[in-house]
Amino acid sequence: MTAFVAEVIGTFFLILMGNGVVANVVLQDTKGNNSGWIVITTGWALAVFIGVVVAGPYSGAHLNPAVSIGLAIAGTFSWQLVPSYILAQMLGAMLGAFMVWALYRNHYRRTDDAGAKRATFCTAPAIRDWPSNLLSEIMGTFALIFVIFYFSDPLLGEGDAQVPMGMGSLGAVPVSLLVFVIGLALGGTTGYAINPARDLGPRIIHTLLPIKKKEGSDWGYSWVPVVGPVIGSILAALFYLLLS
Repeated sequence: MTAFVAEVIGTFFLILMGNGVVANVVLQDTKGNNSGWIVITTGWALAVFIGVVVAGPYSGAHLNPAVSIGLAIAGTFSWQLVPSYILAQMLGAMLGAFMVWALYRNHYRRTDDAGAKRATFCTAPAIRDWPSNLLSEIMGTFALIFVIFYFSDPLLGEGDAQVPMGMGSLGAVPVSLLVFVIGLALGGTTGYAINPARDLGPRIIHTLLPIKKKEGSDWGYSWVPVVGPVIGSILAALFYLLLS
C-alpha cells in the first residue's frame, strides 16, 4: 500500500459510495428512489469517512486535487508529489464511477431521464449561471480547505509536556461532518463538486460508457467544477498563510 495506491483506493471508495447513493436516489426502481437530498448528503459524508479511513494512514487521504494543491501552497505538502496524487485521484474516481454503473446498469436501462443518469456521474447546476455557479464551487471548496487547515488532534498531558493523541479511524469524522454541512448548506446550487477529480473523472466515464439514451456529458459546464475548486483551494491556502 503506497501513497499512490492509497489515493486510488480511497478515491475509488469515495466515488463508489458517493455516486452510488446518487444512483440509488435518482434512478428508476431502486430501493432508495426519490429518498431525497438528505440521503444524498449523508451518503456523501459517509463516503468521505470511508475513503479517509482507508487512505489516511498511507497518503494522508487527500482524495481531491484541491486538497493536494491547497496543502502544497501552504507548505505542508511537497509540490513534487502533487501530479502523482492527482493522477491517482483521477484513476480512483474513474474506477469508482465505472463500478457504480456496473452495479446499477439494470436501473440505468429503466431510467428515461438523461439528466438523472448523468447526475450519477457528475454535477450540474440547478440554475445555469456561470458566475454564480463558479462562485458556489469556489466558496464550497474554500470552506472545505480552510477548515481542514485547522483540524487538530486532541492533546495528552499538560503544559509543555502535551503531545498529540491520535484518534485512529475516528480522525476521519471531522472531515466527514465538514463535507456533510457543506452539502446541506451550500450544495443546492451546483451539487457541491468541491473536487475536480470527483467530477471530471466520472464525467469522462459517462462519455465512454454505452448508456442507453444518455445524451451528452455537458462538457460546456465541466470547467466550472474543475476551475472553481482550484480557485477556492488557492484562496483558502493564501488566507490561511496570511492569518498564520
